Amino acid sequence: MKNKVSPEVEIQAMKIAKGTQKMGQTKEQTKLIAQGIEKGIAEFKKQQGKKLREIDKQRKQKIKQREQKDTETVEEESVNNPMPYLPWILLLLSWIGFVVFIAL
Repeated sequence: MKNKVSPEVEIQAMKIAKGTQKMGQTKEQTKLIAQGIEKGIAEFKKQQGKKLREIDKQRKQKIKQREQKDTETVEEESVNNPMPYLPWILLLLSWIGFVVFIAL
């Protein structure tokens, strides 16, 4: 099965092949060189795509780990403070005590 390459890649490969053309080299030989260059470019693009996907997977994994850490931290904070309303209750009691003290 032949790999399809974009017309831009074909043009670029032909320019490179013509740029490196030697004296006495036939058009068929130049075309073969251009095809080799096309294959090389296609392979390079595949490798770069794989690398980018791998990097993206690692980045997403790191984000998931950070989110898990943040979730665990929030859960730990809620466990560490079993009575979050205690300061408000104490403030209310102190104000009630102050009002009673002034009223008497």
